[in-house]
Amino acid sequence: MKLKLNMAFGAFTAVLTLCFTTLFAQVSLQNPRCELLQDPQGIDVLKPQLSWEINSVQRDVKQIAYHILVASSIDKLTEKDADLWNSGEVKSAESIYNQYTGLALKSKHKYYWKVKVRTNKGTTDWSRVASWSMGLLNYKDWEGRWIGFDRFFPWDNETEGRLSARYFRKEFSTDKTVASATAYIMGMGLYELYIDGKKIGDQVLAPAPTDYTKNIKYNTLDITEQLKKGKHAIGVVLGNGRFFAMRQAKPYKVKTFGFPKLLLQVVIRYTDGSTASIKTDNTWKGTAEGPILANNEYDGEVYDARKEFKGWSAPGFNEEKWLNAQYVQEPGGTYQAQMNEGMKVMKNIAAVSIIKRPNGKYIIDFGQNFAGWVKFNVKGTKGTTVSLRFAESLEPNGDLFRTNLRDAKATDTYILKGEGIETWAPRFTYQGFRYAELSGYPGVPLKSDFTGCVVYDDMKTVGTFESSNSLLNQIFKNSWWGIASNYKGMPVDCPQRNERQPWLGDRTVGAHGESFLFDNTALYKKWLEDIRFAQKEDGAIPDVAPAFWRYYSDNVTWPATLLFVADMLYKQTGDISVIHKNYPAVKKWMSYMKDRYMNAEGIMTKDSYGDWCAPPATAEDGKGVNADQKHPSALIATAYYYQLATMMIDYSQLTGNGEDQAGFVELASGLKKSFNSKFYHAQGYYGDNKLTDNLLPVYFDLVEEQHKAQVVKQICYIIEEKNKGHLSTGVMGTNFLMRTLTKVGRSDLAYRIASQKTYPSWGYMIENGATAIWELWNGNTAAPKMNSQNHVMMLGDLLIWYYENLAGIKAAAPGFKEIVMKPEMIKGLDAVNAEYNSVHGLIKSSWTKSAKDFKWNVTIPANTIARISIPAKSAAQVKENGQKATDVKGMRFIQMEEDRAVFELGSGNYSFVVE
Repeated sequence: MKLKLNMAFGAFTAVLTLCFTTLFAQVSLQNPRCELLQDPQGIDVLKPQLSWEINSVQRDVKQIAYHILVASSIDKLTEKDADLWNSGEVKSAESIYNQYTGLALKSKHKYYWKVKVRTNKGTTDWSRVASWSMGLLNYKDWEGRWIGFDRFFPWDNETEGRLSARYFRKEFSTDKTVASATAYIMGMGLYELYIDGKKIGDQVLAPAPTDYTKNIKYNTLDITEQLKKGKHAIGVVLGNGRFFAMRQAKPYKVKTFGFPKLLLQVVIRYTDGSTASIKTDNTWKGTAEGPILANNEYDGEVYDARKEFKGWSAPGFNEEKWLNAQYVQEPGGTYQAQMNEGMKVMKNIAAVSIIKRPNGKYIIDFGQNFAGWVKFNVKGTKGTTVSLRFAESLEPNGDLFRTNLRDAKATDTYILKGEGIETWAPRFTYQGFRYAELSGYPGVPLKSDFTGCVVYDDMKTVGTFESSNSLLNQIFKNSWWGIASNYKGMPVDCPQRNERQPWLGDRTVGAHGESFLFDNTALYKKWLEDIRFAQKEDGAIPDVAPAFWRYYSDNVTWPATLLFVADMLYKQTGDISVIHKNYPAVKKWMSYMKDRYMNAEGIMTKDSYGDWCAPPATAEDGKGVNADQKHPSALIATAYYYQLATMMIDYSQLTGNGEDQAGFVELASGLKKSFNSKFYHAQGYYGDNKLTDNLLPVYFDLVEEQHKAQVVKQICYIIEEKNKGHLSTGVMGTNFLMRTLTKVGRSDLAYRIASQKTYPSWGYMIENGATAIWELWNGNTAAPKMNSQNHVMMLGDLLIWYYENLAGIKAAAPGFKEIVMKPEMIKGLDAVNAEYNSVHGLIKSSWTKSAKDFKWNVTIPANTIARISIPAKSAAQVKENGQKATDVKGMRFIQMEEDRAVFELGSGNYSFVVE
């Protein structure tokens, strides 16, 4: 038996794999490994939640009780000596989010823990020891002061927003043996930390972006290995990030926070028990006259290698020409430990071709649209300037197509120092691209000299999907790339043009689908916090959060993301604290909207975007047309507001706010009556009889029972007859398209839409060269102002449909404690093989069907149960590993539901055949 431990600290989940031997010989270990995947450093949650995952080759494993020990040292981690918490045996089936209730946790201390689990199959040994450390819990714990240079330097360009990087350094000595050393750092807007000339950590573009006037994320880094006895130096480089805004010309719209600044503290503990602290103050030295002449997320980085300071972050460097660091004003936001994963270079991509152009420049093709940068090797004379300009696609003549970047320069420039082979990559920028135009390169460039570095948040891919339909498989791959490209410490809309903003409406439902591909829990918990910080005192929620752009348009659909994403996180992970944290903000916003925008008829009148980016009738009709067109819809606003009210009915009770429940019941009831009175037509359709107008009432259960069949008929008529098997939905409708069709028994029609290769469809994008997901259905014909080729908002609920309806992997209880598995049997789709790593463990569904049989291999994680629906005429037809399923121990036949035999089963691996 193997136990995997998860420690969830608010918005952060650290995963540790622990192995142990079991007391029972019949339970054997498979691939026995004890691998520490992540040890959380510097958390600031006083009562962390502890979780574990049980893996066993036995079937029907259920937890009965657990026993947790927490101690201040490994030596004390025994039942007798655990000095922080000895839970004793707790009778509970909960293996996730068990709250720490021991003694108070202290700043800068490290804690150790382990768990023992009693199951219906026996009791485990104690797990391997895991640990976490606390960060700086109080404002007063920060001993240093903010330093920086609050001014432009002569070589900076204030008009263009070009600002050089700031460099700071400090020397110190350790004259005793170091037991531990920890760096706590807030480098605004972005930083790199060096000790004795070596970069600390593999994070990039750190820390995660926030509204720095509201909250600031600090990172905690273990530097024990770097601090041996002797002389040392700390070096920090500061880039601009979102702190010094990429565009300064519109202060009424774009929020900027000032010049880069630094607060750092190193805490050293010696083996003799004494401590020392190195902190930022005016004894530090700094300069802005370094090799990074400019850095900007939109425009790229300019690096002059001739200006490098050799050994600048090592002891003994001559700093006479450097300036004394200046004390500067703090940003203003609350200091918080960064609980979400930092960004990293997660993959490397090789160039697939380099083609010389008639103008002497080269076009490098990486074969994939992604976000990150290019690392390259070059050899040439001192002062040679090499430039890389980036783009997602090419003009018909083979040049870069860059019009859709708007005014983003998306260019990296490197000036050679002329010392042999030089290797360079930018530090404080990223671009979205497939192609790079190379100019000024000395000699003939080789593909091996250029590497595409894929940058996104350091989160695991938790889901896989493949089917017998190659187009569905390619859409899945494109989706993976689009989602990964737009994880940047917050979910952004696109990685290439002068926008890259965390628009709420892009993720209302998309976040749910993304959760099947990536472990995005920490990211989205952090983003919900960003939204709450952006909420105004009166309750208004912006369209973009953090509110780097001051857009508070008071529509319903974009702010609705706050509750939709919280709901998703609770349903997918089982963490009810997400609902508790966001309930007050949602309640306040709903009152704000009701008081201002609900008319006397009970209709929500305010909407800003309508069914955003609905496709033109044909791709040609949209040729050259700017897609930035708003078509406000009271129908959409009211339908969404009704759905939110119904969700709040449940969550008011679940969060202990039962006194609110009657109000939400009354609100929802009134909205339903008003909606049908205003928008339903006797001919059996809603609104203007658009596809979205009919989809939303059906999915949200707004339709009166006697009218449902007719509205469903209209939906199918629009798709089959008017659209010839295609969709006609924008963002709002696509969010509920596939699940609505499946809900009304037309999964075949959903599959037809997903399998289309002609306009408008996901397949059409692929047929026209897409390697990610486009912003627009007609992204190849629309005006270039708004036609990103790497977006995610048009995925809608497609990925949810892939997993829940095609693979049959769906949570029936929060956190997949109970699983419902009912794959849709659709003509033309003969196989699906999917995996999803839930918080309870790995779920697998792999089925094939033919004229003679149906085969289905299923994996259910320990401490869960599943209700599975197997296509069969009777239960007697179903065999599991050659045995009649009704005779298999641990399986229980429930009933026949139409053409399905329904069984309940516990954890384990199962192999079903129906002939």
